[in-house]
Amino acid sequence: MKLQTNIPLQPAPSPFGYENKVLLLGSCFAENIGDKLTYHKFQSIVNPYGILFHPLAIERVLQDAYNDENYKGETIFELDGIWKSFIAHSRLNSNTKGAMIDKLKEVQSQLKNALQEASHIFITLGTTWVYQHKETSIAVANCHKVPQKEFIKGLLPIEEIVASLKRQCTIIKNINPHAQITFTVSPVRHLKDGFVENTRSKAHLISAVHQVLDGKQIHYFPAYELMMDELRDYRFYATDMLHPSQQAIDYIWEKFLEVYAFAKAKKTLKEVQIIQQGLAHRPFNPESKQHKEFLGGLEKRIAILRQEFSHITF
Repeated sequence: MKLQTNIPLQPAPSPFGYENKVLLLGSCFAENIGDKLTYHKFQSIVNPYGILFHPLAIERVLQDAYNDENYKGETIFELDGIWKSFIAHSRLNSNTKGAMIDKLKEVQSQLKNALQEASHIFITLGTTWVYQHKETSIAVANCHKVPQKEFIKGLLPIEEIVASLKRQCTIIKNINPHAQITFTVSPVRHLKDGFVENTRSKAHLISAVHQVLDGKQIHYFPAYELMMDELRDYRFYATDMLHPSQQAIDYIWEKFLEVYAFAKAKKTLKEVQIIQQGLAHRPFNPESKQHKEFLGGLEKRIAILRQEFSHITF
């Protein structure tokens, strides 16, 4: 008896391994996959500017990195004694303007270096609902609890999303002509916008993305479809009923590896996982001979792994 529909997946034409560098940008689902890559010791950079939900916010940071923006203007502001930026997540917030500018310069440099070095770039789009700041006309990445009356809310038309995605690809290609670009649509439900509004938003994203794919350098990974079709049950959601549960994230991660990771990388990943689990083990008696032999075995495994991949540290 078949109890699940399965989305057919094909291996990517250009997979990545531990010798490659990977960049992930976009919504919180990008961070879910990024956390997995980090845990398994891949060379990955995830959201230097923090979580970015919509295409224009992602385009803005790519453009700023390309142009070496100096960040002394309208994107920075102070609210309740805290300095913030309309183009970045709140985790970059600072106590002074100077510190805010320094952080933006730091993440800009980090992003540009990652763009130059990455073999694979994954961009996860979350929503097409955008808040435009009335005074500055910025399509903000984060409202930072600024009163809603200071923004105009709107749904990006498909044509505008397509244009933004094409500009993103052009910027990336100008910086790194050989990078493989993959777009995904986040399975996270943005129900604060409304049920129907969330569906319209996802539909706009999916329609737009498929107008920029070329099958050679620009690809699509069906994270949204895996959640909606293979995991179509509320038991695969977290307690807020909006975000994928850990089980769902693990499932989509396995599918992600199936498509994008070399066979050799999957073998190395299993070894990293064994070491990570061993290091997390809490012994009943840390001074026992058995435990010291166990730690010695782990050290040997780490040494062998580092002979091939010197960037891996535990």
